[in-house]
Amino acid sequence: MSTSVTTASTRERRPGTRVIRVVLPALLILIWFAAAGVGGPYFGKVDEVSSNDQTSFLPASADATKVQNRLGEFTSSDALPAVAVMTADQRLTSQQLTALSDAVKGLTDVTGVQQGVSPVIPAKDGRAAEAFIPITSSGEIAVIVQEVRDRLVAAAPAGVTVNVTGPAGFTADLVGAFAGIDGVLLLVALAAVLVILVVVYRSLLLPVAVLATSLFALCVALLVVWWLAKVGVLTLTGQTQGILFILVIGAATDYSLLYTSRYREELRSNPDKGAATLVAWRSAVEPIVASGGTVIAGLLCLLLSDLNSNKSLGPVAALGIVFAMLAALTLLPALLFAFGRAAYWPRRPVYEVAHQHNAIDPRGLYARVGRLVARRPRTVWITCVVLLLAGAASITGLRADGVPQSDLVIGASDARDGQRALAEHFPAGSGSPASVIVAESDLQRAADVLLANDGVDAVTVTSADSPSGSAPVTTAGIGAVGPPGTPAPEPTVVNGDVLLQATLTAAADSAAAERTVRSLRSDLAGVGLVGGETATAIDTNDTSIRDRTLIIPLTLAVILLILMLLLRAVVAPVLLIATTVLSFATALGVSALVFNEVLRLPGADPSVPLFGFVFLVALGIDYNIFLMTRVREESARHGTRPGILRGLAVTGGVITSAGVVLAATFAALAVIPVLFLLQIAFIVAFGVLLDTFVVRTLLVPALTYQIGPAIWWPGRLSRPAGRHAAEPVEADHEHADADTVPAPARQ
Repeated sequence: MSTSVTTASTRERRPGTRVIRVVLPALLILIWFAAAGVGGPYFGKVDEVSSNDQTSFLPASADATKVQNRLGEFTSSDALPAVAVMTADQRLTSQQLTALSDAVKGLTDVTGVQQGVSPVIPAKDGRAAEAFIPITSSGEIAVIVQEVRDRLVAAAPAGVTVNVTGPAGFTADLVGAFAGIDGVLLLVALAAVLVILVVVYRSLLLPVAVLATSLFALCVALLVVWWLAKVGVLTLTGQTQGILFILVIGAATDYSLLYTSRYREELRSNPDKGAATLVAWRSAVEPIVASGGTVIAGLLCLLLSDLNSNKSLGPVAALGIVFAMLAALTLLPALLFAFGRAAYWPRRPVYEVAHQHNAIDPRGLYARVGRLVARRPRTVWITCVVLLLAGAASITGLRADGVPQSDLVIGASDARDGQRALAEHFPAGSGSPASVIVAESDLQRAADVLLANDGVDAVTVTSADSPSGSAPVTTAGIGAVGPPGTPAPEPTVVNGDVLLQATLTAAADSAAAERTVRSLRSDLAGVGLVGGETATAIDTNDTSIRDRTLIIPLTLAVILLILMLLLRAVVAPVLLIATTVLSFATALGVSALVFNEVLRLPGADPSVPLFGFVFLVALGIDYNIFLMTRVREESARHGTRPGILRGLAVTGGVITSAGVVLAATFAALAVIPVLFLLQIAFIVAFGVLLDTFVVRTLLVPALTYQIGPAIWWPGRLSRPAGRHAAEPVEADHEHADADTVPAPARQ
């Protein structure tokens, strides 16, 4: 180190070097400030390129998608149907029905409501009425639906309750749930990170520098993602946007913590902040790039998904990680170089001439944990494995087979209330029919199959000749829609095909409706394609299950390969992967208990385990990378077993801080009242804390310590000739010397 210090001091005296050392950090800071200044305003413009409608989540090759893509061929309308349900405790009077009819007719004045609003249709029991309202899908659905609700509620007679449900109603509720994603979510996440950083560092300036790094990375990432979504390269949804925010803030903070910890070490060993910056940067770049590369590789595996929402998340989140790494390796070093030791005020690191480089304080928490591991490695790792397996035992209780659309939004939902009212007084599938495309020659055959199914209430065929746009179909053929004697309208034929609409007796998002649609698909195999809301949910769930079966093993293989290249070994990467998978299983098991017994949630989307896996395995491996790259560095100097204890002692504090920060940022997702995000928030937050405090702190060090130098097989460090002279070839693992962590040198 003295040679490097001398060299650094010599360079400091060179005018050219001094200019570079001043200009380069200033230039980096200005570039990031300018880029963030441009990207910042895009937080308020995300809605322009973000979509939460059904087509954003459709599986790319499923029957429901093919039907959805062809619906516009049979009608010129791009409408999303809303169903107004008006109910009363008593039979509706003629005066009440007249008032409701007038209110519904007046909805055509609402911008975004298309022509073709149906008349008010009374229920058979007389205590309810419904009306179908076409909402333009290209407009602000939530705003349009809210205005429709407000008008109907204001015009409703006393004693009449109005709800707006159907696909447009549920879409409006979902859009409303995501409304705070670029405000509340971001503020909660940043506030949580700030509090943790202040507690950890007990400094004022350093948390600001770290938060600025995270926020600037997010601004630039959002700028790039916004334009890619604008030109159609990427699909941006509300859930993708929320995960992007959290992932960038969490990852950038983690990488920043790793650098700030290393920089503080170097400031204690080096009087020159420029030389300390260079050494710290060189030491941090490998684990940060390796960690970020691992996360990116895991996220890009989502490109193999057949779900548009999953496929879009991969590259969007990967871009976020790229900018998180760039900010942590360029902006933060430049800021800390500019601040120097003052960045850590009031606990400024002081240069000590006699300071032993990378000396370990034996009184530190993780030095004491290391001595525990050294004394009883077998006991430690067996205890950890038993506890983790106990937590994983409940994994079979995780009901990740899909949830009804009405349960996607947590809390109050007008669309959910309307769906219940609809099911009580009308066929529950009103407004969300199954769409069936068949050849014109098979129209009657397909209609007979539909009508023969107990789950189908009525069948219509799209017809441009009909005033309502459709005509009823019975076993006797297409019925007339006018006075007696009026000829039946001709069906609309497109490329030899017609479109049938089957109203289901059960709610479109119910298990009964799914059974009906699966039955219809079986009966109509080779005759027609069945789509619609229920079919989309079926295809989405089936595709999610297929995706996680394919992507989870592939992600493991990719991350294993990266770890082998990074650690130049086989045994260590296999061990890290195995412990991380065990940790993931435990997180899912505990989550199943919490979801079922504590929160009483209705179930989970099939993609929840996949997303949880990608985030937990990729991010959990991050901490093992931080630990094991330092262990490998220390092992090359001091031997494997001392290197394990030194690596644990040195990285313990920074990894714990990083884990708590990441857990807090993901937990912030729970402020968005969407079931999927709540479940991801808990799984990832709990899993990260499990990795931080159990897997990385106890399990991995204990297993590595017991295995010894063989952990690096077949690398150089596993061979006697490649080991440090201090490394014992044989050791009594259970009674190893507890004092292998040296005390700091004293002046």
